[in-house]
Amino acid sequence: MIYSVSGTLVHLEPGVAVVECGGVGFKCLTSMNTQRKLPNIGGQVKLYTKLNVREDAMDLFGFATLAELSCFTMLTAVSGVGPRVGLAILSELAPEQVALAVASGDSKALTRASGVGAKLAQRIALELKDKVKKMGVAADGGSPVSPAGVMSAAGNAANAVSALAVLGYTPSEAASVVAKFDSSLPTEELIRLSLREMGSKL
Repeated sequence: MIYSVSGTLVHLEPGVAVVECGGVGFKCLTSMNTQRKLPNIGGQVKLYTKLNVREDAMDLFGFATLAELSCFTMLTAVSGVGPRVGLAILSELAPEQVALAVASGDSKALTRASGVGAKLAQRIALELKDKVKKMGVAADGGSPVSPAGVMSAAGNAANAVSALAVLGYTPSEAASVVAKFDSSLPTEELIRLSLREMGSKL
């Protein structure tokens, strides 16, 4: 409903940023990762948003990048993961770290977030990994499916494609971007470079 808000940052507190647009202040619930990227009070800011409607409240969540928004959307689609838990995870881990943890089956990394125990972390990793497989990506580091055949299957590049799928990118677009970089780079670096590349085209 509300894709993004752009305006002046008028208030900031842990977990909350208020952006004034056209005389209206939008209270956005944010992760600590997003807050670290915000300007000082009075600065101009753009947040990508997701509106969560409940019976007793309407909450607007704001993120500094589309990658973080996509990661939040994927996380909160997992049973047992509400918006607060999604923010807690993204306050501890960057989107590429969440994606890498899921793609590699490292559920322990997710337990760094407040409110995420071992069982919930395992459920997140399993459910998101299953989603990735259904999209046509081998989330165990095997060969990614790329209809255009734009890249070879191996190693870090395959893991990067799997991780990008966790963030909501299609296998073909993820593979075509990852293929532009040196596949010998660490997986997390490939993810970061690919996100930057895809973000520059928005």
